[in-house]
Amino acid sequence: MCPLALPRAPTRTPLPALPVDLFSLVSLVLVVAALLAFLNRRFLKLPSTIGVMLLALVVSLATFAIGQFEPTLVDSARSLLLQVDFSDTLLDVMLAFLLFAGALHVKLEDLAGQKWVIGTLATVGVVVSTVLVGVATRYTLIAIGVGTIPWLHAFLFGALISPTDPIAVLGILKSAGVKKSLETKVTGESLFNDGVGVVVFVALLGLATADHGTGAGDIAMLFVHEVFGALALGALAGAITYWLMKQIDDYPAEVMLSLALCMGVYSLAGALHTSGPLAVVVAGLLVGNQGRRGAMSTSTVQRLDDFWEMVDELLNVMLFVLIGLELLVLPWSTQNIIFGLIAIPMVLAVRFLAVAGTVRVLSLRREFSPGAVTLLTWGGLRGGISIALALILQDKLGGGATVLLTATYVVVVFSIVVQGLTVGRLARRIQSKTPDGEPAVTT
Repeated sequence: MCPLALPRAPTRTPLPALPVDLFSLVSLVLVVAALLAFLNRRFLKLPSTIGVMLLALVVSLATFAIGQFEPTLVDSARSLLLQVDFSDTLLDVMLAFLLFAGALHVKLEDLAGQKWVIGTLATVGVVVSTVLVGVATRYTLIAIGVGTIPWLHAFLFGALISPTDPIAVLGILKSAGVKKSLETKVTGESLFNDGVGVVVFVALLGLATADHGTGAGDIAMLFVHEVFGALALGALAGAITYWLMKQIDDYPAEVMLSLALCMGVYSLAGALHTSGPLAVVVAGLLVGNQGRRGAMSTSTVQRLDDFWEMVDELLNVMLFVLIGLELLVLPWSTQNIIFGLIAIPMVLAVRFLAVAGTVRVLSLRREFSPGAVTLLTWGGLRGGISIALALILQDKLGGGATVLLTATYVVVVFSIVVQGLTVGRLARRIQSKTPDGEPAVTT
């Protein structure tokens, strides 16, 4: 069997496109993102990712309202947005930089302390959640009158909505004020379950579209190739970059090496049909840990951090602006919205079961403090990657997947806005109730 790379969604161009070149299009998105970031910082003072997405949603709704009197405005806005292929923009351009920037600041010692929780949730948890969400999706759609969808389509929705999104998690936990142990666990899980979730999605999509073999052995080989090949590639590329950095003490060259590592390993992973997200995370962890200790001067570490923090902030703001503006081009209908609203508690309930089951099994060997399951459930945010995969699903499977795309968007918006704004408050409330002498939620 030949392992598959992640399929890309064709560019969506149902409306006549306005004549805008690539530079002008990127400039327009950046200008809008900068203005919304300013308005958020000046007036709302929310975490940047949440604030700019809320403002982008307001812009989208205002466009719809004005469009009642001037329909060409909505058509023009949609035409511009359809030139920004969300799936390719995120999966081919932004994702590598955002994952690498996040992995640079995660300590391997902290991950090692949470390795069983992270590993179980990022693998078994994703698979179990995929199945449970798929079953619930199929029967819910029948119950609300949408009709019967194939089991594989339902499981594909489970695969794209089950993994927590590292971009959403990293962007929001920084300002949420949760304990370091919980932040490490949620961050670590999101960095790795993203790659695993994409592999599960690719395998199921291949079965649904008959792109590759359907046997259990074929799927197992795909998983091994995608996951373990990516881990090995990331480790090798990170080690080579570490050795190169150790030979010099020049921060511009070392920053360029880190940039080359990020882009090079992600592109090479795609060419070798392994998981780009997993490869870039492993490479970032190695440079961010071993590189800091043995290959960089204090000045280089500071410059490197400043550079990647700026990249992270810039791309995060642009991404969440695009998420908010996607409201203009999604297929809305009453049934789609109803299922999207039902999907919110459905996905949360399945997340709770997956986390509770993991904690129950692992508690036989270690202690979990009160509130761990609640915090891990509510802190598992969904984000742009789920939307990107849902767009691929719609383009591959046709109009029958529009209800799944709309539901994905509703779940993601709820996750980022409601869960993102309240996870810090929830953590502080639970931690304040921890009896004296007990460790705060360590999970």
